[in-house]
Amino acid sequence: MGDLRKLTASFVVSGPCGVAVRDRLKHLPPQDERVLRAVGVHQGSLASRDLKARCADGLEHGADTWAARKRELTGVSSSRIAGAITKATHDQWALARRCQAAYIRTLNAGIKTLRHRLSLPLGAPGTKRAAGGYRSKSEWFRKSRRLATLEARHAAAVADWQAGRVRVVRGGKRLLNTRHHLTEARLTEDRWREQWEAERWFLAADGESGKRFGNETIRVTPDGEVTIKLPVPLAHLANTRHGRYTLTARIAFAHRGAEWADRIEANRAVAYRIHLDTGRGRWYLTASWQRPAIQTIPLETARARGMIGVDTNADHFAAYRLDRHGNPVGDPHRFDYDLSGTTTHRDAQIRHALTRLINWAVRVGVGAIGIEDLDFTPEKTREKHGRRKRFRQLISGMPTGKLKARLVSMAAEHGMAIVAVDPAYTSMWGAQHWQKPLTTPHRKMSRHDAAGIAIGRRALGHPVRRRTAPPPHDRSDRAGHRTAQAGPGDRGREGTRPPATDRPSGGPLPSGKRKREPSASKTVRDAPSTRQWVQDSLTHTG
Repeated sequence: MGDLRKLTASFVVSGPCGVAVRDRLKHLPPQDERVLRAVGVHQGSLASRDLKARCADGLEHGADTWAARKRELTGVSSSRIAGAITKATHDQWALARRCQAAYIRTLNAGIKTLRHRLSLPLGAPGTKRAAGGYRSKSEWFRKSRRLATLEARHAAAVADWQAGRVRVVRGGKRLLNTRHHLTEARLTEDRWREQWEAERWFLAADGESGKRFGNETIRVTPDGEVTIKLPVPLAHLANTRHGRYTLTARIAFAHRGAEWADRIEANRAVAYRIHLDTGRGRWYLTASWQRPAIQTIPLETARARGMIGVDTNADHFAAYRLDRHGNPVGDPHRFDYDLSGTTTHRDAQIRHALTRLINWAVRVGVGAIGIEDLDFTPEKTREKHGRRKRFRQLISGMPTGKLKARLVSMAAEHGMAIVAVDPAYTSMWGAQHWQKPLTTPHRKMSRHDAAGIAIGRRALGHPVRRRTAPPPHDRSDRAGHRTAQAGPGDRGREGTRPPATDRPSGGPLPSGKRKREPSASKTVRDAPSTRQWVQDSLTHTG
């Protein structure tokens, strides 16, 4: 046990801090589309110019340079549009810096692994915690070249980090690289160009509390009318007063529509974004707003009504319900999903699986869901797993970050808490202590189902093991409570498992007859007791 790492404490995950809803702008006439395209192209060019200036400032950026950039943009747009563009630029630059730091950490992990394996003799066996030496001289040589490549990349990345240089592509690096692989992407050059230009548009506006309907640039009235404040060079396209353009389409948010209406009628800030889905040829408007920070409930309160432990896998969630004592209740549940295909398909699959999981949790009446606090960043390196390409693709395809964010957001709507636990040893200990005892002819237990129990018990504050060791026979009166299944004040905590026939072992049948007459003892002394120490019922509910 000395080699086991220290487990971090479980905690209740903080609730969501924002909301976003979307609706389609239906039946837009050609004139409305031309105006939206013109505004998007104009403001997109301003955003590109501002991002270039921000990247040039690097670490020398300050309040004075920010104000200077905003003044420059105000003359060709408006003060509010300039503020939205500069804020979006800063968010994009900060994201690029975080990605750069993550890239450096990934390189460090790969370099450390390569150096360790290169230092070992050829063919040296590995362990569960560290890989062994390389199998041949040729492989050792190739990995030494790989090490030199990573060290060069690391030196360049560190130099960029220290100098404040970032590399950002407006429209996305993936879409940019798609231009060189149009056949594989099943796109023509014209279709790709249309997507590229649409992704580089800027049709967004931040909300302002106290202003009419919470936004002066893109204003949406309670009856769904959408008006846009045009930039100065496009003011001639306005069809209403004060340089504004009113769209023909009306908005009606089906989801959270009442909450959105309450905000705009109180003139509270709501941010809007208009974008074009080039694949479908449809225009959408997204409304978003911030929520006040909600204090999470205490951990003991979350545990009061039991827990559902969820084991996250590449193609399903394995969930098991536990009462507050840590006893499994009922049968395991599995919620399947398919992470192949497009990003939209994967997101829909995860959302559907989480919806079924949360609905089940609401039906059974638990107050919290326990889930592993997974982070596969050090596991995704090519150097750690070597030729196990399928395994690397497997863990890289698990959307752990998006999964946690979406689960927290969806569970908060049902008043349910999310408890994050340390993922160490849950699969191994769950299979060791729970898989076999719960397997019956009518219940098939997988390793993932057992891991769900281990996660749930850890979230409840119980050890993963089913029971503690029984006390010595000569100290049974002083050894205290025998099991870890229930608290000292719970009734029946020392009770034994009831017989399957609901009658004492060896007693008469319900008809009053015995199967056979008891035979007389052949010894004078008392026979030793055959009664063994038995743990609490696994389904004890207190």
